[in-house]
Amino acid sequence: MTYPRAFSHIGLSVPDLDRAVKFYTEVMGWYVLMPPTTITEDDSAIGVMCRDVFGPGWKSFRIAHLSTPDKVGVEIFQFEGAYTPKDNFDYRRSGVFHFCVQDPDVEGLVKRIVENGGKQRMPVREYYPGEKPYRMVYAEDPFGNILEIYSHSYELTYSAGAYK
Repeated sequence: MTYPRAFSHIGLSVPDLDRAVKFYTEVMGWYVLMPPTTITEDDSAIGVMCRDVFGPGWKSFRIAHLSTPDKVGVEIFQFEGAYTPKDNFDYRRSGVFHFCVQDPDVEGLVKRIVENGGKQRMPVREYYPGEKPYRMVYAEDPFGNILEIYSHSYELTYSAGAYK
């Protein structure tokens, strides 16, 4: 029998780990579980695991572990040579193209994101104009990672059929 799996964590890549930890703790209110740490390519358990993932020759990277208040983990990586692309929103490319956070003050959070070096990608929109107060907006963190903000839970937003 198939049973639902809980979401554990997401990994983000950034060119400046210290700035990213500051952004995500101060703007999103996430908690630091493990401060920025350097991982090197060696024969330690973590070194071997990373070689399995990245292949040989990655040398080293920095990583921090954060958590959201609902216990979803956020790994933030800084690899050697990391950069912020001019436009990281290639929605046709296979893979994760955004993550979403929930805040009843959508406008306030997107304003804080912009004030701290991020971007607002669209106006705040309503799913059910005049019916329900469900709002959303797409934004970017200062490193080009795409995020969406919902005013209400995913379940509430879609259970009534948001695409009427």
